[in-house]
Amino acid sequence: MKKEYVKYPFIPKRKCMRKQLLFLPGVLLLAYGLPAQAGPGLDTTSVKYANTITVDDISKHMHVLASDEFEGRETGMEGQKKAARYIAQQFNRIGIPPYKDSTYFQSFPLLLQKPSGSTVTVGGKTFEFLKDFYYFPGVEDQQWTVQDVLFLGYGIAEEDGYNDYKGHDVAGKVLMVINGEPLDKDSNSVVTGSPKKSIWTTNYRTKGRTALEKEAKAQFVVMEDVQKNIARFRHYIEQPSMKLDVVSEDEDPNRKRVPQIYISWDLANAILKQGGSKKDIQGYISEISKKKKPVSFDARVGVGLDVKKVSEKLMSENVLGYIEGSDKKDELVIVTAHYDHIGKDGDEIFNGADDDASGTTALLEIAEAFERAKKEGHGPRRSILVMTVAGEEKGLLGSQWYSENPVYPLNQTVADLNIDMIGRQDEKYKDNPDYIYLIGSDKLSSELKKINEENNQKYTQLELDYTYDDPNDPNRYYYRSDHYNFAKNNIPIIFYFNGTHADYHKSTDTVEKINFNKMEKITRLVFHTCWELANRNERIKLDPKKDSE
Repeated sequence: MKKEYVKYPFIPKRKCMRKQLLFLPGVLLLAYGLPAQAGPGLDTTSVKYANTITVDDISKHMHVLASDEFEGRETGMEGQKKAARYIAQQFNRIGIPPYKDSTYFQSFPLLLQKPSGSTVTVGGKTFEFLKDFYYFPGVEDQQWTVQDVLFLGYGIAEEDGYNDYKGHDVAGKVLMVINGEPLDKDSNSVVTGSPKKSIWTTNYRTKGRTALEKEAKAQFVVMEDVQKNIARFRHYIEQPSMKLDVVSEDEDPNRKRVPQIYISWDLANAILKQGGSKKDIQGYISEISKKKKPVSFDARVGVGLDVKKVSEKLMSENVLGYIEGSDKKDELVIVTAHYDHIGKDGDEIFNGADDDASGTTALLEIAEAFERAKKEGHGPRRSILVMTVAGEEKGLLGSQWYSENPVYPLNQTVADLNIDMIGRQDEKYKDNPDYIYLIGSDKLSSELKKINEENNQKYTQLELDYTYDDPNDPNRYYYRSDHYNFAKNNIPIIFYFNGTHADYHKSTDTVEKINFNKMEKITRLVFHTCWELANRNERIKLDPKKDSE
C-alpha cells in the first residue's frame, strides 16, 4: 500500500475538545477531558494541560517528521535542515519566541569524514577494504605497521572461567580474535556450558570494550563470511563518520573505542602463515573446541593498517524553545529529544519514525501544553527549555555541543528529561503496550525517580521497567542517548525509552507502525513529571556521593 504523507510545511490544527463538568469533594471543576480517576491528590491544572496532548496531534506531527520529504533527517543534510525549520515553525506557531528575539537555532560545526582507499598489508601483500575487511565509521584515520600480531583465541575474558587474556599483557599490541565463542562437539558454548550463547557472542561491543580496558592498540575480528556481513551492513560501513569540528579536550572514557577491523579467514590465515603458525583459523577453532581451553599464538609478521578518509566541513543545529518561568525563572528544566536519523541509501529512506520522530513529536506536544498553560495564567515557576538536538546518531554531538556551550548555566539546570523512542513495543512487551523503560532516573537523584513514579501512579499507570539500569547490562543505553551529556555534568536525568524492535535503524521504521495511544500516555507522563519539577518549591537534590558514572 502506498504511503500517504502530509506535505511540509504543515501546521496542525487543534480539534475542539469536549468540556466536562467534574465534581471533586467541595470543588466544581471545568476542565478538558480529566481522567475518570481524578480525585484528591491530583493537580487538576496539570491534568487539564496534559490532556491537550492528544493522539490526533501526535499523529499529525509524526506524519510530517517521518515523511519521505525529510529524507531520513541525516545530520548536516537537507532533510535535517527541513526538519529543523519545521520544528522552529511549530515553536513559532505555539507562541514560543526565538531565543533573545533572534533565533531558535544553536548552530555547531561538524567534520564529516568518508572512507577513502583503506588497506591492510601482510608481509608485503595488500588486502582491500570492502573485499577482505571492513570497519564501522568510528575508526579514525590512521597509518601504522607492527611486527607481530597476537592471536588471542576468541578474545574472551571471564574472570572465573574461560579467559583468553590470562597470562597476556596486551597493552599496545594488535590482537586477532575469532568472532563468537568456542563450541564443544555438541554445539554447547564452552563459556556457558549450555546451548545458550554468552554476552561475548550476543553483544558485539563486549570484545571491543575488553580490548580497550586491556589497552590494546587495535583488534582484528575474524569473520567466517565477511562478504555476507558487508552486504548486510554496507549502509553503515559506508556511512561517513562525523565529529564536532573543534579542538577537543580529553576524550570521555565512555566514548573511546579500540579500532576494530573485521577480517576474512583468508586475511587471518595470511597473518598466521606469514607469522609461522602451522595451523590456520579452522585448526585453532577445532583445537579450542576439543581442549575447551584457550589457545594463543604470537604471529611474528609485519602487518600494516592504512585507514584513509576525506573530510568535509558542515554545520548543523539544535532547535531551542524557551518558556520563561516566573518566581524561579533562573532555574531550568530541560526536555530533550533528537530529531536527526540516519538519512537515506540511494532511493531507500530511513524515516526513523520511532527513532526519534516519536520523541521529537512528544517534545512539541509538551512545549505546546506548557505554553498554553502560560498564556492562560498557569505558567511554570521554573523556566523550561524544550530542545531538539541533532547529531545523536553520529555520537551525541548536538547535546555534547550544548553541554560544552550551554545557553543557560548548567549549574542552574535542575534536570533533563530525554525522550528517545516511545512509539513502539519490544519483544518483551509485545502484548502490553502500556510500559516504558526508564534509564538513569536515580543515577544522580533518587528524588527524581520518586517524583516520576508518583506522577505515573497518579496519572498514567504505565508499567515502569528499570531493566537497563543494571550496570552490567551489555547494551549500555545510559551512555547512548543525549541525556548522558547532561548526566556527566551532574544534572539528574531520566531517559524514556521503549526498547528496540525488528525495524530499529532500518528503512521499515515507518509511521504506520507507531502506537499513538502508547505515545500519548508516555508523553503525558513526561509532561506531569516536568510540571512538578518546574513548579515545586524546592529543586530536586543530588544524592550524596553520586555522580554520572
